[in-house]
Amino acid sequence: MVRKRETVLFIVNPIAGSDSKRQIPDRIVKSLDSNRFIPSIVYSKNPGNATEIAKEHYDKGIRKIVAVGGDGTVNEVAKILISTNSTLGIIPLGSGNGLARHLKIPFNINLAVNLINRDQIAMLDFGLINQTPFFCTAGVGFDALVGYKFGQLKERGFTNYVKTTIKEFFRYQPQSYTLRDNGQALNKEAFLITVANASQFGNNAYIAPNADVTDGMLDVTIISPFPKFLSPSFGIKLFNRKLGRSRYVEMFRIKQLTIERKEPGFVHFDGEPASMEENLTFKVKPMGLNVFVP
Repeated sequence: MVRKRETVLFIVNPIAGSDSKRQIPDRIVKSLDSNRFIPSIVYSKNPGNATEIAKEHYDKGIRKIVAVGGDGTVNEVAKILISTNSTLGIIPLGSGNGLARHLKIPFNINLAVNLINRDQIAMLDFGLINQTPFFCTAGVGFDALVGYKFGQLKERGFTNYVKTTIKEFFRYQPQSYTLRDNGQALNKEAFLITVANASQFGNNAYIAPNADVTDGMLDVTIISPFPKFLSPSFGIKLFNRKLGRSRYVEMFRIKQLTIERKEPGFVHFDGEPASMEENLTFKVKPMGLNVFVP
């Protein structure tokens, strides 16, 4: 009996990262096991469209859907697949690729596609910020502002992200927050507060170096206001997994956390900017997403 081949949907974000996407279809077709799978390749057209495409094909019975892009693309696709029997694939082609780096997914397209052929799957936690899913990091403060400014640029890529970060750093004013966890309240003036499911923002910048996507917890990193002349030292610690050694940094783990601020404002989740109300509730959802991994 001839085994029926299964369709695998690849959703490509054409503006993710800075490299050309013209060779992607050919490389996917050549790498995917043609005896078992039929590739279907669709390009998203605008922000949010990857979610619409994933939902449409999920409703048609497609159970293997691959996000081809960065953390934002992963978020758009993965939110359709949470708490289902479907599996997310990732081909990391974005500016940061935080979740892919955490999971050690290859950046080579052929090798990333081969993870689907091998059919090795892990169940991962995910987080919620006011009921909006995130899979890598979310938070408020400086990085949320940078995410918003970066999102306004016509050209993406790591270089433009660095330029935006430097530009905003010297004029950013820390904000006041109240954090509530299990009845305990903590008032903080903070440069940023990140709630992390995975360990890094992307590009090996480890904002929560001890985070584990399978431990049923979210890692919180609070960076208090610090002298600007220490910024090079912070950068080194961020990339060397040693951020927690600074006296301006607090790290702890939670299952649920509420962050209160004076007024609505910017947030980020998986590198994507948004505006949300002044009170933000973060929760972890254990083992809610199937992902192809090495």
